[in-house]
Amino acid sequence: MVKIISANVNGIRSATQKGFIDYLGRVDADIVCVQELKAQEPDMKPEMKNPHGMHGVWHCAEKRGYSGVAIYSKRAPDNVQIGMGIEEFDREGRFVRADFGGLSVISLYLPSGTSAPERQELKYRFLDAFYPMLNEMKAEGRDIVVCGDWNIAHQNIDLKNWKGNQKNSGFLPEERAWIGKVIAELGWTDMWRTLYPEIPGYTWWSNRGQAYAKDVGWRIDYQMVTPGLAAKAVASHVYKEEKFSDHAPLVVEYDYSI
Repeated sequence: MVKIISANVNGIRSATQKGFIDYLGRVDADIVCVQELKAQEPDMKPEMKNPHGMHGVWHCAEKRGYSGVAIYSKRAPDNVQIGMGIEEFDREGRFVRADFGGLSVISLYLPSGTSAPERQELKYRFLDAFYPMLNEMKAEGRDIVVCGDWNIAHQNIDLKNWKGNQKNSGFLPEERAWIGKVIAELGWTDMWRTLYPEIPGYTWWSNRGQAYAKDVGWRIDYQMVTPGLAAKAVASHVYKEEKFSDHAPLVVEYDYSI
């Protein structure tokens, strides 16, 4: 059995203070994908780089206190890819890949378009660039899981207030259509929605008002999986017993060995 976690920590230092590293010590995950480190390598204490003796690889943003992704794993990766090979996105630390035997795991932080129109345009450029990458990765014939904050809710079930968000970044028709194509045309599996077609599975809540308390959430964190590995998924859950950030960890267990 392989347990894989995806978690946007909204700052690894803040999440550590809120118990995230302690959680990793208890949950016994094989692989943990983290997004929004918001730290440079010198800022990260040893337990943030190698929690509980796990191997760590990361891709930090050039801008301090911003973005950044990491992968922690029980066993050392056979191969690591830092970045997408596209400078505009790699400056922001949005992609890291680790290979373990026949399994490849990606920690992804897809841009948000909420802060300004130019950020939405960058988000569209990212989607245009990442789509062929997804196609190429699937064509490798390996078992692959892309974990991360995709910053898009695909269907109405994926956010509480879908009627009021149809003109907002994260639920725009173009974004939703893109996710739909990743699934229907490229053949990737949205693991949570496949396992639980009727359970919302929210993973992010606004800090405004009582969104978390009232569970007015969005499902924007995914494990997108190639078909062979998807067939081996056993169970999934969103961990909400503790609150490490404005996101909650997405945990999926696969009947698989690495």
